[in-house]
Amino acid sequence: MPFLKRNEKQTTDTPSTEGDVHHANHDSSPPQASLIAEQKVTALACFLAVVASIGGFMFGYVSGQISGFFDMYDFASRFGELNSATGVYEFSAARQGAIVGLLPAGCLFGSLIAGHIADSMGRRLAISASALSCMIGTIIEISSEYVWAQYAVGRLVTGFGIGALSVLVPMYQSESSPAKIRGVLISMYQLFITLGIWLAEMINFGTHDIQSSASWRIPAGISFAWALILGGGILFLPESPRYAYRMGREDEARQTIARLAGLDPNARSVNFQIDEIREKLEEEKSGAEAKWYEIFTAPRMLYRTFLGMILQTGQQLTGANFFFYYGTTIFKATGLSNSYVTQIILGSVNVGCTFGGLYVVRYCGRRSALITGAAVMMICFLVYSFVGHFVLDHTNPLNTPAAGNVLIVFSCFFIAAFATTWGPLVWAVVAELYPARHRAPAMAVATASNWFWNFMMSFFTRFITDAIDYLYGLVFAGCCAALIVIVFFFLIESKDRTLEEIDTMYLLHVNPITSHKWDESKMANSANTSGHHSRHSEKPEDGVTV
Repeated sequence: MPFLKRNEKQTTDTPSTEGDVHHANHDSSPPQASLIAEQKVTALACFLAVVASIGGFMFGYVSGQISGFFDMYDFASRFGELNSATGVYEFSAARQGAIVGLLPAGCLFGSLIAGHIADSMGRRLAISASALSCMIGTIIEISSEYVWAQYAVGRLVTGFGIGALSVLVPMYQSESSPAKIRGVLISMYQLFITLGIWLAEMINFGTHDIQSSASWRIPAGISFAWALILGGGILFLPESPRYAYRMGREDEARQTIARLAGLDPNARSVNFQIDEIREKLEEEKSGAEAKWYEIFTAPRMLYRTFLGMILQTGQQLTGANFFFYYGTTIFKATGLSNSYVTQIILGSVNVGCTFGGLYVVRYCGRRSALITGAAVMMICFLVYSFVGHFVLDHTNPLNTPAAGNVLIVFSCFFIAAFATTWGPLVWAVVAELYPARHRAPAMAVATASNWFWNFMMSFFTRFITDAIDYLYGLVFAGCCAALIVIVFFFLIESKDRTLEEIDTMYLLHVNPITSHKWDESKMANSANTSGHHSRHSEKPEDGVTV
């Protein structure tokens, strides 16, 4: 493997004199930590993250607004069904599930083709084209009069663009961001999702008393502006340096890496990254042209493809969207006079704690944060389920105010745990999992699994809660327990490592449990180009399974 050959040569050449030792020490590549320390936090890198993350903001916005629409009189009178017994317009479980679920259904298809679009058009143009799909979907939604299917189709078209963005934005950010702050910048995608949810809830609160269609058309129409900002703004940013290099534009790639890290184009860190990208590309070119099925057959790709799918599925099966999609309905059942206020409270907790999540991403390991977050969420759902099922008075919740308060408090605890761990970290971890050769299709498949389970939850939640009410939370608690085990035994620690270094760790079968101790510069002395230990090494490097 050229990536290791270079380091083997640099670390195994034995100088013959003391002067040669001094000379050799200066000629060898600097340690990875010193290269990362060279990088700066630049305004351009932050601006790139902010503009690209508007794709996450759009997803959060359209997800957060739909929960409040079902409780608006004009929306219900146009698209619901009149209950002759009560004189109230209502939504059947199937109709509500279809309206909510067609957004993630569109996202599923959008995410599956995003990889092909990214490789053919480039990351920037693909993001701009996806934003255009969202604009078209918004127009279909707000032009709906009395046919609920038209509104649902509008959400399907919007979902197509948002699903593609959910692949393209983290991919673009991971390939462009300096390693020093890559995790934080990718996690801004989740932060912007939470900001979108929160803003949608605030606008819903301000318009829900309007008796005309403005109550829902205003919040829905505003989403057009976010797509316009993203689609136009992304064109003013540089192309992903890794994509540019693969297209033969080495000078552009070098300049972009240097500008984003605040370095001279010939700085050690820039040269090191260009060398890594070149060596990985040479490895890829030495083989046949990449096929889509190689995400399952290439070395260690089956492991990583399934791990990415499980992590993205896990983000849904923690149960967070259970609150965001059906929060207004859920808390109305606890006897609250204004469930919009509770949604705003949960949304505010979500936003505030996601800022804390950026700190976790920057200073805490990926593995420990994900394990801790899953454990806390599991406990919260256990309390939520048992109190909601056995203590809350379902006939008249006002008879059990303490139980209602417990549900709200532990819902906030859950949102805090999710927002600081599984919310932002999954996007960062999955974006780091794959080599450049397979990154686009592998991320597309992983993200598609997220949207598939998003659709399953949004469509079937009403049917399930109607049957087992709050015990539905036990399903999510069990999933959180399973995720603890999966992360502990299968996920490699990737904090503060380059994408090429992470790829090497997976190829060498580094032990996930001790992966935080793995040192590539030491590994070069005890591993050959195939990832097996040299016969000259006395013992394997810590963190490598033999």
